[in-house]
Order: sequence, then C-alpha cells, then structure tokens
Amino acid sequence: MLSKSVKPDHFTFTILLKGCTQLPAPQFGKQLHCQVIKNGFEFSSFIRSKLVHLYALLGWISDARKIFDTTTELNVVTWNSLLKGYANNRDSKSLCEIFDEMPQRDVVSWNTMIAFYVNVSDFEKAMWVFRDMQEKGERPDRVTLISVLSACAQMGALAQGRWVHAYIDKNGVELDENLGSALVNMYAKCGCLEGAVQAFCQSRKSVDTWNAMIGGLAGNGQSVKAIEMFSKMETAGVLPDKITLSCVLNACSHGGLVDDGVRYFEKMVYSYRIEPDIGHYGCMVDLFGRAGLFDKAEEIIETMPMKPDAVMWRALLNACKIHKNLQVGEKAGNRLIELSPNDHENYVMLSNLYALNEKWDRVHKVRKIMLERRISKIPGCSSIEVDGIVHEFIAGDATHSLKNKIYEMLDEMGERLKRAGYKPDTEQVLLDIDDEEVKQTSLNHHSERLAVAFGFISTSSRTTIRVVKNLRVCSDCHSTMKYLSEIYNRDIIVRDSNRYHHFKGGSCSCMDYW
Repeated sequence: MLSKSVKPDHFTFTILLKGCTQLPAPQFGKQLHCQVIKNGFEFSSFIRSKLVHLYALLGWISDARKIFDTTTELNVVTWNSLLKGYANNRDSKSLCEIFDEMPQRDVVSWNTMIAFYVNVSDFEKAMWVFRDMQEKGERPDRVTLISVLSACAQMGALAQGRWVHAYIDKNGVELDENLGSALVNMYAKCGCLEGAVQAFCQSRKSVDTWNAMIGGLAGNGQSVKAIEMFSKMETAGVLPDKITLSCVLNACSHGGLVDDGVRYFEKMVYSYRIEPDIGHYGCMVDLFGRAGLFDKAEEIIETMPMKPDAVMWRALLNACKIHKNLQVGEKAGNRLIELSPNDHENYVMLSNLYALNEKWDRVHKVRKIMLERRISKIPGCSSIEVDGIVHEFIAGDATHSLKNKIYEMLDEMGERLKRAGYKPDTEQVLLDIDDEEVKQTSLNHHSERLAVAFGFISTSSRTTIRVVKNLRVCSDCHSTMKYLSEIYNRDIIVRDSNRYHHFKGGSCSCMDYW
C-alpha cells in the first residue's frame, strides 16, 4: 500500500495494530507506532486504545501506561486492555487500583479479575469477586463460568460448583467442549463422580472432555472404569493425545495395573505414534515404584532419552516411602534436593523415609539442613464446605468458633473407634518420641479428622462428608476414615495431594493402594 503511495487512514492503523497482537514479532508493533505518529494519527482514540492493548499484551506495561495516561477519551476497552496487562504481569496492586478506578465495567473486566485470582491460586478471592459481580448486576458469560468452575474444583467447593451447573441449565447455556470439560473436571475434583458423568453426557465432546472424564475416574480410584472409558473413546473414533495417555497411565499406576500400564505405554508409541514425554516416563516410574518393582523403575530412569526431573524423583521417593526402601529412596531424595533445593516437600519426604526406618540421626541431619537453609515445612491443612462456606483446619486447630463441640466430637469418635477394634498406627508419627500416648494425641488431632468431626456435627446423618487436604493423608488417618465410614454409616470423601479416597462401609476406593 505504501509502495503504491496510497496514504493510510486511522482505519488502516486500527486494523494493523489488531493484527500485531496476533504476531510473534512484537518489534513490528513499535515500528507501526512510529508510522502512526508520522502520519498524524497519534491522538486518535481508537488507535491509542489499540496501542494500549498491544503494549499491555506484550508485557510492556510501562509503555501501555504512558499512552493510557495521556489519552483523553478512554473507553471500557482501553481500561480492560490495561487491566489485562497488569493481570498478565501479576501486578495485583496496580490491577486492583485500575479496577477500582474504572468508571464503567463490563463482563470482560470482571472476567479478568476472576481469572487473575484463579491463576495465582487465590480461589477464595476469585469466588468473592464472582459474588460481587453478581451483586453489581453483571451477567456471567461462558468465560466467567469456566474460571469459576476452576476455582470450585481447586477448593473442592461442590455446592458452589453445583450452583454454576444449575445456572447453566436454567439459562440454556450450551455445554460446549471447554465449558463441558470444566464442569466434568469440577465434579471429579470434588469427588462427585455421578455429577461428572452427568456433565459428560450433557456436553459436546472433544478430546479435552474425554480427558477430563478419564482423568477424573482415575483420580477417584476408578482405574478399571477409566480404562473402559478410554476404550469407549477409541470406539467413538476420537484420537487420544498426550494428556489422554497420561490419564490412562496414571489410572494403571494408582490401580496397580502393571501389565495394562506396560501395554498402553507400548500402544501409545506403536499405535498412536505419540512420542512419550517426561511425564509419561514419570507415570511408568510411578507404576513400577508403587508395585515395588524398583529394578524396572530405575531401568526407566537410566534408559529414557531425557534427564529425570524433580517430579520423577519425587514419584520414586514416594514409592520408596511406601515400601520402606531406604537404599533407593535415599538416592532419590538426595537427587531431588539437588534439583529443587528450595522445595520443603523434598526434605520432608526424605526425613519421613528415614523416620519410618528409625534412622533418627539422619532425620535430625535433614532438619538441620532445612533450618540452615531457612526452609520451613508447610502445615497440614484440610477444608470442608458446609452450606456454601469453606471451613479450614490445621493440625491441633483451636481457632474455630465451634472448637469445643468439634473436640467433643473427636472424643466421641475416639471412643467408638476403640470399641470397633481400631488400633492407632503410631509408626505414622514421624517424630523421635517414646511416649505412645503423646503419639496417639498427635494422630487424633490431624487436620482431616478435625474437618470430619466438624462435618459430623454440622450436617445431617445422610450427608456425604467431603474433605480437601493439602498433603498426603497418612496411613493411620486412612485407616480411621474406613472405620468411621462404617461406624457412622457415612460416605466420606477425602481429596489429598495425591488422589481421592472414597470411604464407604469400612473400605476405600483406592483399595489401600495409594
């Protein structure tokens, strides 16, 4: 156009700047900005809005702010562009200031705020913004609902997730692939498989929807059903991707289905021509490690075409902890700490392995290193949602308003557990303590037990208890939950950092294999 001496107008630059946001070569945007000034369009509100959007999108937030602050006609699109820029840069202070200053907000403004809090894992704040959005009369769109469902999934907030599902049904919102996958994922991560299946059946399906359903079944202890769902996916003619195979291999790992895992790994390579990545090799290490086949697990690590990462060493160390394999576990733990020296979990896992093998001198050595490096252990935390409100507990918590009733319930649970034949597994108290009574008290006050006790006193006798824990549930608490599900005739679902446990009638969906 320029070579033909055709003079561009403001429409030309508006279109070109929009095109720049789709390009991988951001420097072209600055060159175009020079052309805007050269041709006398630098004060066009449309063009300035596009420039703010371009610079914010590229992460050049200071340049975006300069243009924003010198623009006299600001519309909601320009405000949203700057808001998005601060969100992408994770500048929460500036983000909140701009949001509060906005003279007008639309659904994009609210979506940016909700998505920001989901991305930084502040899920409670995301839900708070969503409620504020509703109070201000702004109707959520598909993007809003996906973000809110993601927050509900991470919090284990089933009641709020169900509200979103009801809103979708009431307003006739189509469950496309993205929204359907988010809904399936929410139900699965809240331990509600019947809801996940219902959402799956209602949704327009893509490979992501199938992945969400297969992964949800695998994570909830339904390994065989996950594999059956994969077979249905194949029958439906949907080609699996890398995520699908990760879900399938994970199902085999958690279900102890070693032969099936090997078969699917080979099928992935030879039938689907999918090149395994480090995540798939990690699943195989986990598969063999959980089964106690450490020779095969180490063989995978030694022969795979890439260096093992921290996730893989952590899987091996976890397997060694399950089987008390000190020799392999110590090697895995040391490599893990070398790769991720600032991750507290690595030190805790190695320390726990030493404690299980009663190597107290090595336990103290690991804790000394943590102290010297100023690395602190994150306390166990469990949450439970009752009447739409999420309550959080830490071990030995005494801050809840109903603490007296909760501890009375704990005492009652303890008495009924004894009568049922429960014996505490004090080996799980990974401290150098000889006093058995002190060890038992420590176990009794674990965060998930406090959450369950609160659930018992706060809900009707038929209500399922759903608990989300930030750490792996210990063997003693796992045993306790099995007893409690039978004693109180209650379904108890615990989602820990590793997987989901559905306790019913004295047994667990994981079949004690986790």
